Amino acid sequence: MSLILSCQSVGKSYGAQSLFTGISISFDSDERIGLIGPNGSGKSTLLRIIAGLESPDEGEVTRKKDIRLAHIPQQDFLDPGKSIESTLLDAQAGEPINDIERYNRARRWIGRAGFSDSDQKVETLSGGWKKRLAIVSALIQEPDLLLLDEPTNHLDLEGIIWLEELLTNPPFAFILVSHDRYFLEIVTNRVVELNKRYPDGFLKVDGSYSEFIYYREAFLDSQVQLETVLANKVRRESEWLQRGPKARSTKARFRIDEAYRLKAELSAVKNRNLQIQTVDIDFDSTRRKTKKLLTAKKIRKSMGGRILFEDLSLTLTPGFCLGLLGRNGSGKSTLISILAGLDEPDQGEIQRADGVKTILFEQDRSLLNQEETLHQALCPAGDAVVFRDRSIHIVSWAKRFLFNAEQLEMPVRHLSGGEQARIFIARLMLQPADILLLDEPTNDLDIPSLEVLEENLKDFPGSIVLVTHDRFLLNSLSKAVLGLDGHGGAIQYADYPQWLASQKTEKPERSGPVGKTKPKQSRRKFSYKEQREWETIENKIMAAEEAVEQCQAEMLDPAVTTDPPRLEACCSRLQACQEEVERLYHRWEELDAIRQGFEGG
Repeated sequence: MSLILSCQSVGKSYGAQSLFTGISISFDSDERIGLIGPNGSGKSTLLRIIAGLESPDEGEVTRKKDIRLAHIPQQDFLDPGKSIESTLLDAQAGEPINDIERYNRARRWIGRAGFSDSDQKVETLSGGWKKRLAIVSALIQEPDLLLLDEPTNHLDLEGIIWLEELLTNPPFAFILVSHDRYFLEIVTNRVVELNKRYPDGFLKVDGSYSEFIYYREAFLDSQVQLETVLANKVRRESEWLQRGPKARSTKARFRIDEAYRLKAELSAVKNRNLQIQTVDIDFDSTRRKTKKLLTAKKIRKSMGGRILFEDLSLTLTPGFCLGLLGRNGSGKSTLISILAGLDEPDQGEIQRADGVKTILFEQDRSLLNQEETLHQALCPAGDAVVFRDRSIHIVSWAKRFLFNAEQLEMPVRHLSGGEQARIFIARLMLQPADILLLDEPTNDLDIPSLEVLEENLKDFPGSIVLVTHDRFLLNSLSKAVLGLDGHGGAIQYADYPQWLASQKTEKPERSGPVGKTKPKQSRRKFSYKEQREWETIENKIMAAEEAVEQCQAEMLDPAVTTDPPRLEACCSRLQACQEEVERLYHRWEELDAIRQGFEGG
């Protein structure tokens, strides 16, 4: 381990807005750092300063001599007219290697990235494949320090998993800006949060993202307690100072100075604690008691001559959240559109409860009128909105979503992606709903907003269908996930880990009647023993899944997380329970294949 880069008292402002000041932090050669913070805290700016692409207003950045550094910005600057191979050859233009080695490197990375045609033009690639190309264009330079700014943007889950494998124990250090909490948990060994609520302007914790969360909560609690302690001290000192000239004359000068120092410290702590602001998300529900809100029966949909899904059945009930998984283009957004009533299936039917109310969160930001002001976008008519039968002034409504009054006349086009996402959420909150259809609701949201969104959706009494690349949110909310392969297959799984295992083994395991694909046909009948097993296996699966949930809940208990032997034992039980669930699902599939074959014969 050796020091490769350090920042000393670095500060940066844009006009009157100060992003950060006095940042002093160092980076070692074995560190895999996750850089987080709320929108506008300066994460991308600090990354550009470290890369040497931007200069700080104050302080300096010192880099190890001859350090090899590569930077992957949020926006990819690839030449659309070049091929994949020529792009990777150009990325090595400054490398002290011969043409043969340059070509061999390019071929190796083309294979590792999964490109099938090295002559394909950049302009024909999807957003996800362009991102892959941008990433390998940096990695092919064999850097000592890699800087990545939201690298999972535009990647589908397959691409994110590919990137995770590249960043697990790599031969280089990296600093990663990301809002993907699951991704941070897997690839980082140190987390740094930029935020003015900390005395140094940032908080750094060695360990995983979950360890960072634990330490941060303890630190913020201590700051609240510190404010109380300081307030009591200041009150006592102030009372003494107000007793009159005699008291002041007999008091040591250093104690007078200490009283003023305490007042200044209290003011600073209060100001930092006031920085703890989060978006106030609260979806409204009709709270209807209908048992079945929506039922899809054997629906089928094709697009461009390709079957996206067929023989797909599902039921949405109050309190149920269904996650949708699959590669880009597998039909997730199409299924969402059908459930919303904006599209029709080619076959099958959709049955909705009478008067059921559905709202759709679409990932397409172009649906916002970019020329409207923020005021018009949040409140199209007048100066107030009606939320839960109560009138709220536009200024108060805007503050719930972290907008200030000065921004209300600002055009939407000047707002960041995260700010535009918050406009969508504000609009949806004004519509009471039974079903929430959420198509990538987490895009551009910072981690504090994601945490509030997650907590609110947990309390939503209606039904949710969720498309997201945020696996942390997916695991937290989903009662089941539906995997689409884009070629007609649609299989339900218990959770994301089970779906992921099926992708690796290429032996998907179903977890119930939702989205069943046709099993292989068999002509033999159930034996008596198999019939009895078929009749009881569903209850066994439910019991096994409950055991998994109990283990997962136990692992969240602070008493367990702080007791290594108990935590290890809990992890072992969880693994055994998950293996039992997988065994039962596999057996369920075998029995179902025999049953279907018999019924079909």
